[in-house]
Order: sequence, then structure tokens, then C-alpha cells
Amino acid sequence: MRTKATKESEIKRFWHLFDAKGKILGRLSTEIACLLIGKDKPYFVSYLDCGDYVVVINASKVQVTGRKAEQKLYRRHSGYPGGFREIPYEKQMETDPRKIVRHAVAGMLPKNKLKTKRLLRLKIFVDEKHPHQNKEFIIHR
Repeated sequence: MRTKATKESEIKRFWHLFDAKGKILGRLSTEIACLLIGKDKPYFVSYLDCGDYVVVINASKVQVTGRKAEQKLYRRHSGYPGGFREIPYEKQMETDPRKIVRHAVAGMLPKNKLKTKRLLRLKIFVDEKHPHQNKEFIIHR
């Protein structure tokens, strides 16, 4: 008996809908990362992108536990002298809460050349309105 290798043409992608209202950021991100990677599928192989599409609504209503809301910082550097920037969680939540969810999910994906392709299948929206209404979703509560 031989093991069957998965081909890219055999991969089936589904659409998943997550409502982030009242959800904890870390727990939500782990579920999303697992679906983007495709580890829940029987034909998963590490060298192919087997994951699904994920739509997250109400990103502005995601929660964090403990004192992270006051203490958490998002850091970046432009590469130039004096280009270091720190943005507190609360200010980032006011300006663009989608970046908070994307940053959390990106940190949970494997650091390889499939990461950017997987992140392109993650669609995040601040409120309940989104342009993917006509898709057939698997809804996660």
C-alpha cells in the first residue's frame, strides 16, 4: 500500500466566519491560525498551503485579559536611525483594530514562505458589514 501525496489541485478551500465580539484575542487567534494553516484537514502536508479562508467581523470588540489593555505595546522599526515606534494597545484599538487581530494571528503562523499567502486569506472587518455575504460560511461561535 502506498501513501498518496497531496497535489495543489486537490485542495478544497472553505470559508469560515468568526465573530470577535467578546472573544479573547489569543484564543481567537489560535483557532484562526489553525484554519489558515489547514492542519485540521486529512490531506494536510507542510509544504503546501492547504488552509481555508477566514473572515473576522467585529474586530473592534475583541478583548484581552488581565492588564494587557494598559500594558501591551506594538513595536516597529523603520530601519532608519530614530525609526523606533511604540504604539499602546488602547491607541492601536482606536486607530485600526484590524491590525491587532492580524498581528496576533501572524505571530502564530509558521515563519516560512507560505506565511504571506496564508495571511492574504485572512479578511478582517471592524464591524459586521463585509463584502463576502454571498459565500457559504462555516460559522464559529
